Amino acid sequence: MSSEELKNETVKKGGISVETAHIFPVIKKWLYSDKDIFIREIVSNASDAVVKLKRLNSLGEISVPEGERFRVTVELDKTAGTITVTDNGIGMTEEELEKYLCSIALSGALDFIQKYEDGKADAGNGIIGHFGLGFYSSFMVSDTVEVDTLSCRGGKAVHWTCVDAGDYEISESDRTERGTSVIMHISEDGREYLDEGKIRSVLDKYCSFMPVDIYFISDEDSEKDYVLADPAAPKEEESSDDAAEGEKKDGPVVIRPVNDTVPLWNRPQSEISDEEYNTFYHKLFNDYDDPLFHIHINADYPLNFKGILYFPKIRTETQSLEGEVKLFYNQVFVADNIKEVLPDYLLMLRGALDCPELPLNVSRSYLQDSAYVKRIAQFIVKKVADKLNSLAMNDREKYEKVYDDIRIFIEYACLREKKFYDRVKDSLLLKLTDGSFKTFDEYLKDAAGDREEKSADENADASADEKKPEGTVYYATDTAMQTQYIRLLNDAGIKVAVFDLMLDSQYLTSIEQNRQGIHFVRVDADISDALKSADGKKADEDMLKKLGELFKKVSGSEKLRVSAEELKNAEVPAVLIIGEQQRRFEDMMKLYSAPGEKLPDMPIDATLTLNTACPVFGRLCGLAESDDTEKTESFAAFVYRLALLAQKKLTAAEMTAFLSDSYRLLGLF
Repeated sequence: MSSEELKNETVKKGGISVETAHIFPVIKKWLYSDKDIFIREIVSNASDAVVKLKRLNSLGEISVPEGERFRVTVELDKTAGTITVTDNGIGMTEEELEKYLCSIALSGALDFIQKYEDGKADAGNGIIGHFGLGFYSSFMVSDTVEVDTLSCRGGKAVHWTCVDAGDYEISESDRTERGTSVIMHISEDGREYLDEGKIRSVLDKYCSFMPVDIYFISDEDSEKDYVLADPAAPKEEESSDDAAEGEKKDGPVVIRPVNDTVPLWNRPQSEISDEEYNTFYHKLFNDYDDPLFHIHINADYPLNFKGILYFPKIRTETQSLEGEVKLFYNQVFVADNIKEVLPDYLLMLRGALDCPELPLNVSRSYLQDSAYVKRIAQFIVKKVADKLNSLAMNDREKYEKVYDDIRIFIEYACLREKKFYDRVKDSLLLKLTDGSFKTFDEYLKDAAGDREEKSADENADASADEKKPEGTVYYATDTAMQTQYIRLLNDAGIKVAVFDLMLDSQYLTSIEQNRQGIHFVRVDADISDALKSADGKKADEDMLKKLGELFKKVSGSEKLRVSAEELKNAEVPAVLIIGEQQRRFEDMMKLYSAPGEKLPDMPIDATLTLNTACPVFGRLCGLAESDDTEKTESFAAFVYRLALLAQKKLTAAEMTAFLSDSYRLLGLF
């Protein structure tokens, strides 16, 4: 028998065992929506082969030479039109090759887990593949695929060749190195993958954190003398001017791994610096701004997932608030922007989650219906609340620095989720007009002053909740427009909080509903007793009635109420007060109205309070008793519009009237 006849005798031929006819055309077009995933599948299979080998070595099933470096190489050959993925892992016997490659959808990973991991596919084993179809993703871009393999258990090396019609051949191989090579002959419609930049970008996206060192060898590298760098070796040993670009001076090209085998989420928090967290963030999202802070997650059974989440820095009000969460499966990238693992009020978060309980072929519909995903979302909410509380308690200075940036998210979360509010209620801050921050308790205790001390003994036996201070929080929505009111309160020793978000009106109402004994009053909605003189003189009732009629006339509002109080500050002639509840209702109507929609006229609950301590009040009373109607009305109109100007931005008509009053008044005095 000739050598050619002997070779033909040892060649086995057959067809892929599938139940559905023409399965390969379906695989080529529909296996994955994104063709890039074939690299993830083939490289993750190679990584699995190494992980399995390490496991068998640790169990004493096989012996691996001490100091051997495990690796996966991805080699591009444009001339031959091939991409080759090689590992020095477990390899396959001929029997295993027939079992796992010649019958679609039979998973070698599942067989291995059941035999060596007691059937538990936990995160500890680190094995990625659970689907036999993964290998066949190679046919999405290839017309022929070769597999050359030698098992770690010895025996003959085997070569397998399959074309995209499903016909295969198995023959002996002259391979001498343990492991497997998958040689993909790229088809015409997959030629884009013969571009070095394309392969690098796909490896960077899908394989950046796989647990085995991955090296990419380009056409240019293969034409030179190169070495695969040992990631464990100190970089100083390879230092030179050229080393930074991958080449040692007067030596071979040094090719470094394209991945980090120990991503930050797998390292102990105590060993990671803030700088490393920030660097990791920049790598993930190409954002040159540092994040505000991070949350390191390591959830044990039954959730079993890890990750790092970041609060990003929002540069402008118009910047998109939508975050991005990258989903990984045992360090293999699965999908971008997985919103389902976060509640909608925390969608601005960015980060990476490694969830080995989720399948590699995860879909939106699966995520939406998964109880496991819902538990992940609940756990993340708790971790965010815990982080905020930790910052508030242990790093107050940093917490105050970032609070302005995260306030809108915290307020929205408190509105959407009562449980979240309950967790963070003691860490909620008030930003004051002087730039400082206070918790609600701190603000109310400061406002209470001596009263708090006097009642301390009486409440000594009360519960913690009963000891919560009560009172009024004064706030401003526009510090520039409401500066007069703010100054009056500040002069009386009352601090003013800033609530300048559209969301604030609902937020304040929610706080009042959830916490008894606290009330919010805008600075222009009430005159605090602290602003009034203790023995303030009262206005004559007849004179007050006369002034009331006068101001109704000059304001054009029959609903305007007029009162008189002696204020401690004698400079301010009058203040205009708009009822808190009515103003909140108007704010709510504006919030929910369509753009450009004309709102119905609201009944104005306004009170003009005249300051009897101001000399202007005496002048008004004198004019009201005189017969000079023009001068009296001009003077009163000027006082009213000064109060109106301090309370809000004037409309065009109001500004015109104010200027006319001013010009006329200048001519009368």
